Amino acid sequence: MSGTPMKPIRSMLFVPGNKPTWIEKSITSKADALILDLEDSVPPDLKVEARGIVQSKLAWLAEQKQRVFVRINRSPHLYDFDDILAVVSPYVEGIVISKPCGPEDVDCVSRMLTEAEYRNGVALGSTRVIPLLETARALQFAYEIALHERVGAICGATAKNADVARALGYVWTPGGRESEYLKSRAVMAARAAGKLPIGGVWQQVHDLEGLKKAALLDRNLGMTGELVLHPSNVADINEVYSPTPEQVAFYEGMIAALEQAQAQGRASTIYDGEHIDIAHVKTAREIIELAKSFNA
Repeated sequence: MSGTPMKPIRSMLFVPGNKPTWIEKSITSKADALILDLEDSVPPDLKVEARGIVQSKLAWLAEQKQRVFVRINRSPHLYDFDDILAVVSPYVEGIVISKPCGPEDVDCVSRMLTEAEYRNGVALGSTRVIPLLETARALQFAYEIALHERVGAICGATAKNADVARALGYVWTPGGRESEYLKSRAVMAARAAGKLPIGGVWQQVHDLEGLKKAALLDRNLGMTGELVLHPSNVADINEVYSPTPEQVAFYEGMIAALEQAQAQGRASTIYDGEHIDIAHVKTAREIIELAKSFNA
């Protein structure tokens, strides 16, 4: 339902919409969500065919308990209503939109979704929107975009020589210093609006060491998950964004330590050499709940 928090996502795997066997095999990657792509990964002359393939696979993916989003096409001035009308269904959690110029583009897509939901007998307002912040103006208005009730997450993703790099004119480096500010801007906007901040994208898909370093940087900045380009990358991304058993045990111990202190009439205590109080325990409880959500 729009306006309610979206269930956390660690990994969102892009799958070309014109590849039916790839779509079927993608569920073995264990990605939290798939993005069936009708846009950049599909050749122009196969767009209509890809739309039909994606539409035909949605019910099957739902049977596999796979969360699904679809990235739709856009013309220079408008998103593709035919794409929207074809995929809006109870089987699709939301759509991904590329290169919005600002919140007005999300408003436009939302109206198109409402019409498609009405025509297709889907609950009005139930289809999420995930904007990829790939223009300078979208990054400037990240918070206003995130505030829209349909938006469940915003993507402050960066990739070598891709749309964001071109829009901002930065030079990509493996260390990622040049994109830390824009990613932090996306994180703050998403968090302030109560939405998920999604990072990525690692293009050198066979460099798993580099992938993990980049994902850890995004995680340290506050991202909750990543866009993923190749099934082989999913396991590492899921690991980076999942609390480890050791971390869960540490935070369970922290909760127990404060509860013991409170039973003795104190509001704080020393745990594992650190001063803790109720604020730290709130963080501990959130991390434990996050771990439970991924293991459910």
